[in-house]
Amino acid sequence: MEQEHGKATRRVRADSIRNRERLLEAATETFSAGGTQASLEAVARKAGLGIGTLYRHFPTREALFEAVYRHEVDLLGELAEQLALNNEPVEALKKWLQANVRLVATKKGMIEALQLATVGSSELKVYSYDRMINAIGLLLDRAVKAGAIRDDVPPEDLLRTLVGIYYSPGSGDWQPVALRMVDVFVDGLRLRQG
Repeated sequence: MEQEHGKATRRVRADSIRNRERLLEAATETFSAGGTQASLEAVARKAGLGIGTLYRHFPTREALFEAVYRHEVDLLGELAEQLALNNEPVEALKKWLQANVRLVATKKGMIEALQLATVGSSELKVYSYDRMINAIGLLLDRAVKAGAIRDDVPPEDLLRTLVGIYYSPGSGDWQPVALRMVDVFVDGLRLRQG
């Protein structure tokens, strides 16, 4: 009888994990479309779950914003690891930077919500900054060791440049310009032969 109880507990745990993932996906989509004013009820509805389930996982709006922000940062960190395994070093760096631009472009409605998530949480700021610096550092180190790019640009400078590209004023369709600027920046990092 104890084994059955243990199995039921594990199944509930798996359901809980799936529900949390569904809520994060729904929140990301909902906040992307409606910004910080999107209702939590809309998030729960999009996830196909009740509002009580949402509040069990995320007791406040801020907790949900923070979880979405962490999720996005973690996805970028995981992407850097995948690119480092499967791509030429400079191409991996460029693809990662371009993925950041595309993520920001598709999440424009969520930018305000994500910024709110970091306002009150110094731990979240440290976590995100460290995760992003580690991701960039991994890709930069590979490219430097391959002799493909300059060794005098630290990850912190590259992150500052990327943020500057995101927030530079421009027309409504800034993504093509931002992607071109990433290409120009990465080309400027390359070591010239001869």
